[in-house]
Amino acid sequence: MGTKPLAIFLMGPTASGKTGLALELCQALPCELISVDSALVYKGMDIGTAKPSAAEQAVAPHQLIDLLDPSQAYSAADFRKDALAAMANATAAGRIPLLVGGTMLYFKALLEGLSPLPSADATIRAQIEQEAAQLGWETLHQQLADIDPVAAARIHPNDPQRLSRALEVFRISGKTLTELTQRKGDPLPYKVLQFAIAPNERAELHQRIAARFRIMLEQGFEQEVRALYERGDLHPDLPAIRCVGYRQMWDYLSGEVSYDDMVAQACAATRQLAKRQLTWLRSWPDVRWLDTHSPHLVEDVLAQIKGVHHDE
Repeated sequence: MGTKPLAIFLMGPTASGKTGLALELCQALPCELISVDSALVYKGMDIGTAKPSAAEQAVAPHQLIDLLDPSQAYSAADFRKDALAAMANATAAGRIPLLVGGTMLYFKALLEGLSPLPSADATIRAQIEQEAAQLGWETLHQQLADIDPVAAARIHPNDPQRLSRALEVFRISGKTLTELTQRKGDPLPYKVLQFAIAPNERAELHQRIAARFRIMLEQGFEQEVRALYERGDLHPDLPAIRCVGYRQMWDYLSGEVSYDDMVAQACAATRQLAKRQLTWLRSWPDVRWLDTHSPHLVEDVLAQIKGVHHDE
């Protein structure tokens, strides 16, 4: 069988210093940088996503950025397929995949695989809608409780979208949502070393977020979003435009909020994103925490990586 190749995950909230540390690790190790960020996949969205600069990418090219036009959608399943291919290429070239980012759902999809749920079926969905109109969602919720009590306990009777999907999955596949979501894909064929980086103080993370947004504005973030806004084919419900910062600037450009409110709302939304990322990470198994300000950050990470090699 042989030992599994090493892969490194570098996770953390937005503005915690992930990119800087990743670039330093690439100087010390033969790493292949793979972005784990649902915003960096979009072309023309550079400033507001803090996309690595041309100079940074010359030092360490990043995989899985600039993949799509902002009018397109990109799923966790798309990411898993692309990331596994990039990791396999890196390993074949004798390099260590270094996955860096803050989209925790993508890391989870990569580690655990994805549930093999059937695609939507318009005919069955319409059937369910019709039954709901005749019988009421409460009756359909009772149907779900009979076939899948676990899902019924989790899904509120007043949540028709999720309720419809749970019934649809059963009618298409003959298997319950609970049964299908317990089946995962194959385990990741790597020895994964997981790091999370953040400043020790939350207040400091908030300061870093505000400072970074000011820099984005100075770099021309408004002009970047205006170019997207003026295309005419993009709208606020697209995943790209829902990205933190972009949505708030879009609202400003469309006259819905003032400039000052846009800045305040963008910073608040970024703080909320960071809070969600930290919540994910606190319950994440096997993660090694790093302090953004540790004077020996790179040395500490390198020592832990070497330790894993010695253990094998």
